[in-house]
Amino acid sequence: MKLMTFRLNDAIAAGYLDGDAVVVCAQGAGADRAVLDLITEGAAGLARWAAMDGPRVALDAVTVLAPMPVPLRDVFCVGKNYYAHAAEFYSSGFDSSAKEEVPSAPVIFTKATTSVVGPGVDVLGSLDHTHSVDYEGELGVVIGKRAFQVSKAEAMDHVFGYVIVNDVTSRELQRTHNQWVIGKGIDTFCPMGPHIATADELGDVTRAELTTHINGELRQKALVSDLIFDIPTLIETMTRTMTLLPGDVIATGTPVGVGIGFKPPKYLQPGDLMEVSITGLGRLENRIA
Repeated sequence: MKLMTFRLNDAIAAGYLDGDAVVVCAQGAGADRAVLDLITEGAAGLARWAAMDGPRVALDAVTVLAPMPVPLRDVFCVGKNYYAHAAEFYSSGFDSSAKEEVPSAPVIFTKATTSVVGPGVDVLGSLDHTHSVDYEGELGVVIGKRAFQVSKAEAMDHVFGYVIVNDVTSRELQRTHNQWVIGKGIDTFCPMGPHIATADELGDVTRAELTTHINGELRQKALVSDLIFDIPTLIETMTRTMTLLPGDVIATGTPVGVGIGFKPPKYLQPGDLMEVSITGLGRLENRIA
């Protein structure tokens, strides 16, 4: 099932994608939390939505929002998790937080919930006074069951599904503050969507391909199987000391091809169009404003 939140007739609604239409399963008060609530319910919630005989509305008749417009809490993110990007970032002069080119353990940081926006929403590059806005197309993993001290062998049982994330970043702020929260947590700097696909819908996630285009130019292309630390390792590492909750999102890292990998860097400018696509997850488009 592909879960969506959207605006319909000036009201927020939620449902699932069925071909070129969406089936409306919630509308009005509380609809902005409907997908998050469904994830918490798990299989029972999915069965309930599947059994609903809700209205069918053409996809092009709605305004698609982030699947979880207000996430449960900050988005968890993984830095330098593709080999070529790790080398690219290490040699760029912007990696002030690390002494090794390829991390020996996952690098984890967060993006504020207020950074999350949906497809088609402008990313406010104007909020970055350093004018060093960069893109990072990523696979987001959505947790479906409370997870604490989960082994790699059990990790995938705790995955509800997947979503596209664009980890937009101010490179100068990232470097200046010697950590990544300020440079990556700027309002609107976490586009997400257009839908969450359940794990069974996507199948073998390691075979999924990620691409990022800027103004139609291919910049990033990689398979999820190229991750340095795979999804089970990330979940095992994080839950060794902390609890992941249903609805938590883990952005798994970006491949080579970001703006700072060019000489000179290709920072995003007002009007630039970012398009991130992942097999089975659709396309996430946002412009810089």
